[in-house]
Amino acid sequence: MRDGGSVLRVNLFLLSSSNSGVLSARFSAPALHTSPSGRPSELYEMLLISGAALPATHGLCALTANHFHTWCWGSILCQVTKMSFLFKSSNGATIEKNLTLEEQLEKINELRKELGDHSSAEIQAFLSDASCSRFLRARNWNVQKASKMMKAAVKWRASYEPEKIYWDDISHEAETGKIYRADYKDKHGRTVLVLRPGLENTTSGKGQIKYLVYCLEKAIMNLTEDQEKMVWLTDFQSWTLGSTPLKVTRETVNVLQDCYPERLGLAILYNPPRIFESFWKIVKPFLDHETYKKVKFVYSSDKESQKIMADVFDLDKLDSAFGGRNPATFEYNSYAERMRADDIKMGSLCISNGTTLPEGHPHVSAEETANGLDSDASSEASFYSGTESPKHEEAGGIPKND
Repeated sequence: MRDGGSVLRVNLFLLSSSNSGVLSARFSAPALHTSPSGRPSELYEMLLISGAALPATHGLCALTANHFHTWCWGSILCQVTKMSFLFKSSNGATIEKNLTLEEQLEKINELRKELGDHSSAEIQAFLSDASCSRFLRARNWNVQKASKMMKAAVKWRASYEPEKIYWDDISHEAETGKIYRADYKDKHGRTVLVLRPGLENTTSGKGQIKYLVYCLEKAIMNLTEDQEKMVWLTDFQSWTLGSTPLKVTRETVNVLQDCYPERLGLAILYNPPRIFESFWKIVKPFLDHETYKKVKFVYSSDKESQKIMADVFDLDKLDSAFGGRNPATFEYNSYAERMRADDIKMGSLCISNGTTLPEGHPHVSAEETANGLDSDASSEASFYSGTESPKHEEAGGIPKND
């Protein structure tokens, strides 16, 4: 069992295959925590395959090859619902709400002692009160567990250097618009990241992850000071079982849950395979209401679900592909200009934090640095550098750092 919530992963081990295309598989559903009544959750000892639950009989079941792939993707969805960057355990929100601001600051200070000092300017900027708070919340304010998680994230950032990735490094990954930051925000002012997994255009898993990290860093940079979470709008048009290799999906999950906890405010799955929603309904009993409502299933053919889009977005700004009235579509060249401007902004933030940029990295001129960025960029700089901690929905704001 992983820390911070129930395990929703079913381990599947391939034993053999036959010419008839039937796969024999052994699975085990790790024990999940019990329901509020204390009754064990036998329901989770079943596999849901194409909408039907198959009971675990002697640990063996027969799956067609097609069902096997469908189940795998359903299993990935279950892993996604468990990710700490998106969810807490069913009692996590309660624990957080019971902490006063003074108690939260005390936990943050304890975590800082556990983490120790870091000479790197990049890491010092990362270790803001806001970051510490997110990692603590992801581990239900357990300092030891949050420390272990954050130390691993610090090690990853020191090695991967996500703040030093810029457009020319990953521009080829963006050609189809498979991931991009929308030029509008939701009604709460949150950055919107559009994902179109059916438009995958490369085969390098490393390159795909690098582009995802680039998009996440830029989305975070463009959050306003009163927001720390973003909206993910995932369009499943043209998506097939082979669109994203499982290895890349797993690594994506690992990066998100381990390095970007508490960053997702809402995930909208637009026209997903129906099997996804079926798996989600299985997960529902183990999630509190605040957690469960973070994921929405929307179908273009379902007028009722389309109301979700009107509730979340300004329809005059939302792409027509998602039911909005904006006819504009992703255009690579104009998006490249936006991202190069973001690179300049990021360079300015890094310089202000004392970070040494690699040779050739775009950055603002001396005059632009002296004059400062516009008001929006200034608030983003304040947030990203950790000079001011953002407010978060569950427990209110944290006082500014000294």
